[in-house]
Amino acid sequence: MIGTIISAIVVGLIIGALARLVLPGKQNIGIIVTIILGILGSLIGSFITYKVGYNNANGGWEIIPFVVGIVVAAILIAGYVAVTGRRSRVAR
Repeated sequence: MIGTIISAIVVGLIIGALARLVLPGKQNIGIIVTIILGILGSLIGSFITYKVGYNNANGGWEIIPFVVGIVVAAILIAGYVAVTGRRSRVAR
C-alpha cells in the first residue's frame, strides 16, 4: 500500500514535470499541485488508452499510456493556470 502511494507520487511528479516542460511560458504553480495534476493526468491518460482498446501484448514499459498521461496532465495544468490566472500584487 505504501509502495503504491510512493510510486504514484513519483510517477505524478515525473509526468507533471514533463507536462510543464511541454507547455510554453512559465506556470506559477507549486510542486504539490504539479504532483497532483501529474497523478490525475496519469490516471486519466491510462483510463483513456485502455478504454480505446490499447493492449500491451509484448509486455515491458507501456509508452502509449505514459505519453497520453503527459498530454492530459499538460491540459490539466493549462486549465489550472487559466482558472487561477496570474496573481497580481496589489499596488499601495
